[in-house]
Amino acid sequence: MEQKQNQPIDLLTFPSAWNHLSFNQPLKLLKIALFVKKWPQRSHAGGLERHALTLHLALAKRGHELHIFTTFPSNSSFPRYPIANLYFHLSQPSAGGYLNQALVWKQFQTQNSTGRPFDVVHTESCGLLHSRSRNITNLAVSWHGIAYETIHSDIIQELLRGPEEPQAYALTERALKVVEEVRFFPDYAHHVATSDHVGDILKRIYMIPEDRVHIILNGIDEETFRPDIAKGKEFKQKYGVLESRTLVLGMAGRLVKDKGHPLMFEALKQLLTENDIFRRSVVVLVAGNGPWGARYRDLGSNIIVVGPLEQAQLAGFYNAIDIFMNPTLRAQGLDHTLLEAILCGKPVMATRLASITRSVIVGTEMGYTFSPTIASLKRILLNVLGDGREALKQKGQAVRQRGLQLFTATKMAAAYERLFLCISDDKNNVDSYCRYRTPLN
Repeated sequence: MEQKQNQPIDLLTFPSAWNHLSFNQPLKLLKIALFVKKWPQRSHAGGLERHALTLHLALAKRGHELHIFTTFPSNSSFPRYPIANLYFHLSQPSAGGYLNQALVWKQFQTQNSTGRPFDVVHTESCGLLHSRSRNITNLAVSWHGIAYETIHSDIIQELLRGPEEPQAYALTERALKVVEEVRFFPDYAHHVATSDHVGDILKRIYMIPEDRVHIILNGIDEETFRPDIAKGKEFKQKYGVLESRTLVLGMAGRLVKDKGHPLMFEALKQLLTENDIFRRSVVVLVAGNGPWGARYRDLGSNIIVVGPLEQAQLAGFYNAIDIFMNPTLRAQGLDHTLLEAILCGKPVMATRLASITRSVIVGTEMGYTFSPTIASLKRILLNVLGDGREALKQKGQAVRQRGLQLFTATKMAAAYERLFLCISDDKNNVDSYCRYRTPLN
């Protein structure tokens, strides 16, 4: 990625992730509308909600006026933030738990006519339906999972289906869902892909023009997630992790089937039964909740299930482990747990899915990938044990450097900010904001 003779780059057709670029904070402040189905509630938040929280709090702290259209929480109070330019417009969800489109549209129109109109509109996936967004030219949608990606997940789940389980018909349904998405995706003016792989799919399979597809990788709060030896020791002491253990492996997130836990459970069960060295050397910390938590506990003292953790506790968890494992079978979006571990200086091992191998684990110096089979996963687990703690530390240092270059909240917010400036209704400055002249990193 070399800039030829200092020629400006057209950002709207830039083929790689905007995280590779360095943006100065502009003098212009924006009025931004966000549509998101749910706002994160403590430790119970998916990747989409965490993205919405991290990005828009960062934009508000940079001085932009944020108006967030979302639903009332079902069973907890709504969080408060000491930020004067952050406004929430809450509404009761529809029967299916989604945004009531008629109601939020009315709220949006009221705010759009109050003071100055919105400079840009952002929707997290289909928070604002395409039927409402098709005439908004200053709109960007961030996709955290599209149907074409999920076909890979459906194939894996069918291959892993036990003989006693009924055959699923998800593949046929998914193909029809892809056709539906290809038809309505063009109704959104601009598309943000959260991984390099999705950016390629949107251009090549969904046939969206390249000047309407922009890759901005997910970012994580670098102040919360960073190396901290003391926090790691404190976490291990709290949960009784013996210093005599050679390696501490870690997993975090929802402990459910499509996150690959049946696969990981069986691989660990077999290794703990068959391999004395593995059983004596390894302890696995499992953070999160779900039906597979109880099953992991049944594997004995090598597995410590710590339950769901808050953000600050998660930072201690990542610092306590030597490597982070993500056996996900969901080929969607860009998993935040991998990025959190990376910013804490930990190497990662994950399923060989395109979004992961093209954006995160791009080489062996970053970590390990495996095919979604028990044999492949067992082989990689033994490779990790054979490489040992010192080799993992070196990989952790390398992967953190890449994380600081690409996966911080600061990098992500700066990229979105520049995109929003570029596509805003300010036609006087649009050309300067859509051109990039600073040298690449």
